[in-house]
Amino acid sequence: MGISSWYEANIMPRLITCACSQGQVMKRRAAVVPMARGDVFELGCGGGINHAFYDAAAITSYAGIDPHEGLLGAAREAAQAKGWAADLRQGRGEAIPFADASFDCVVCTFTLCSVSDPGQVMHELHRILRPGGQALFLEHGRAPDRDVRRWQERIEPVWKRLAGGCHLTRPIGEALTSAGFAVETLGQGYTPNAPRFAGWMEWGIARKSR
Repeated sequence: MGISSWYEANIMPRLITCACSQGQVMKRRAAVVPMARGDVFELGCGGGINHAFYDAAAITSYAGIDPHEGLLGAAREAAQAKGWAADLRQGRGEAIPFADASFDCVVCTFTLCSVSDPGQVMHELHRILRPGGQALFLEHGRAPDRDVRRWQERIEPVWKRLAGGCHLTRPIGEALTSAGFAVETLGQGYTPNAPRFAGWMEWGIARKSR
C-alpha cells in the first residue's frame, strides 16, 4: 500500500470525522437532522455522526450509503447503539442502489462537497424520493464574498487532496434548485471560529414537487 492509499484508508476518515463533529457543526446538525420523517435515506452516512440527532419515533425505516468501508463500520456501530435496524451499504451518490420513489426523506450533511458528479447525484436524490418528499441539507460551499471565494479557489486544489475530494467552491442551494427541487433555506452564514474559506454553510429543505 502506497502512502497515498494508506492516508486515504487510515488518516483521512479520522480527520473528516473530527472536523465534521466540532461543536458549531453539531449545533447545525441538531437543527436539521431531527426533521427527518418516514422512510429515510442518508447520503454519506459513514461515521454515524447524525444518529444521535434522529427522532427514531418519527422514522419508519433508515438506509444509507457511503463510499468508505471504514466509515461504514462506525455507522453500523452507531445504528446498533441506537437500537434500530439500518440498511447501510457501500456505494456512491452517482448510482444510489435503491429503487425509484423509495423514500420520504433524504438527509445530506457535508457530503455534496466531495461527490464526483454533483449533477448526477442531485438527479439520483430526486429519483429515489417520493412525490412530495424532501431532502434535508446541511452543507458548506462557495462563499458569497468575493475575497473569500478567491482564497477558496487558491486553496481548493491542495484541500481536495487532503480532505477526501472535498471542494470549497461548490454552490449549495442554487445547485439543488437547478436539479428541480424547491428550496427553502433555513439558515446560512460563516461558522464561528472556523477559517472563512472553509466556513460558509447553508442548511434547509429541498422539496420534490413531482
